[in-house]
Amino acid sequence: MNMNGRYTPARAMVIVAHPDDIEFGSAGTIARWVRDGCEVAYVLCTSGDVGIAAKGMTKAKAAEIREAEQRAAAEIIGVKDLVFLREPDGMLENTLELRKKLVREIRRFKPEVVITTDPTVLWVRDTYVNHPDHRAAGMAAVDAVFPAAGQPNLFEELADEGLTAHKVRKLYALNFGSADTFVDITETIDLKIKALREHVSQMRDWDPEPMMREWAAEAGKGKEMQYAEAFRVVTLLSDEDFEKTGGRVDL
Repeated sequence: MNMNGRYTPARAMVIVAHPDDIEFGSAGTIARWVRDGCEVAYVLCTSGDVGIAAKGMTKAKAAEIREAEQRAAAEIIGVKDLVFLREPDGMLENTLELRKKLVREIRRFKPEVVITTDPTVLWVRDTYVNHPDHRAAGMAAVDAVFPAAGQPNLFEELADEGLTAHKVRKLYALNFGSADTFVDITETIDLKIKALREHVSQMRDWDPEPMMREWAAEAGKGKEMQYAEAFRVVTLLSDEDFEKTGGRVDL
């Protein structure tokens, strides 16, 4: 599958581990979808509360700072629906409790597409080991999307909250090596970089622009895209079945 066309879902949810994960990975795609009319929700499993290594910094203060940075970054992209699950940063685990929390958000927002990090990625190039929180968040998101969110008799107590089962149409996994889908972000890479700069506690004196442009140019190379973001995409509900339901995938 190679979806290089201008596909835009009606609703999309992004599930990641930390503030700034979205901006590093998929904010260009999200900005493009938002411009094209997509409604988007962000779900942050942690608040990055151990991510500021400064003397005298507490986890509570760090969480406050990083949540504020994430909200500012989301505003630049045009996303207003943000949920912080406030799981322990650096110790995230793919538990049934976390799966239920994610199922709750999926059933609440009813996204057509969910974007997350690829939980199978461990080695990134020869310079980086994928953070265990990234892997845990990705696997929890995958398990919540399929099959949990779409099974009416699983977590049936959520029905008491008015949340009915929902089948996600497509799952996008941010991928560094075996991507099959490339989204052209040439028109939105400036917004991606601007949003990333809102994470001041992480950027400090580092300018992320050269690296972001290099990564995006590499992803777009040979695909008639100046800048792109790369994903591995699984279609859980075929286009034919989706059309038969009139775009409704809630049960």
